[in-house]
Amino acid sequence: MLPDRTAKRGSTLRRVAAALCAIAIVCASPVVRAEPSPEYLIKAAYLYNFAMFVDWPADAFSTRTSPFVIGILGANRFDRALERTVADKRIDRRPIVVRRVDSPRDLRHCHIVFVSSSDAARSAEVLDRLDGLPILVVGETSDFARRGGTIAFLIEDNRVRFEVNLDAARRAKLTISAKLLSLAKTVRTG
Repeated sequence: MLPDRTAKRGSTLRRVAAALCAIAIVCASPVVRAEPSPEYLIKAAYLYNFAMFVDWPADAFSTRTSPFVIGILGANRFDRALERTVADKRIDRRPIVVRRVDSPRDLRHCHIVFVSSSDAARSAEVLDRLDGLPILVVGETSDFARRGGTIAFLIEDNRVRFEVNLDAARRAKLTISAKLLSLAKTVRTG
């Protein structure tokens, strides 16, 4: 009976050793991140195109070579999609920089601010702080444009759409091209 017990113990030890090796291999492997959802790939492309089809006043930039800054407030569901979308691209010869912003106080150095739905509770504070500044404020809650945001993303029939608040754009001294306005689901004035 002793050899039978030793064989079982050896078999159990081999299985435990194999399981530990498998865990060690998985833990040592680089982390593979999932791609962002198609929704955020589309929103990243839209943010870049908003930058292309909106004109900012000259005083929105501290120097002629200052970068064009896109700030993200709240959860960054873009992963790296936004950075990849704007990589090596320029707006009026300015490099584009994407920054994660934690506080509404730090938004004044941005040209586009994206307010994630995870930070919807702070959107009123953000809109108050940025009102009248040359910043395109983009959100993703259904009432964002009605509450004073410049552009709000909407999801309709599984498609990303957007609406524009022209009064907010005027207060920010931003000129939105007719081409961009023609793509908007709704253009709000007043």
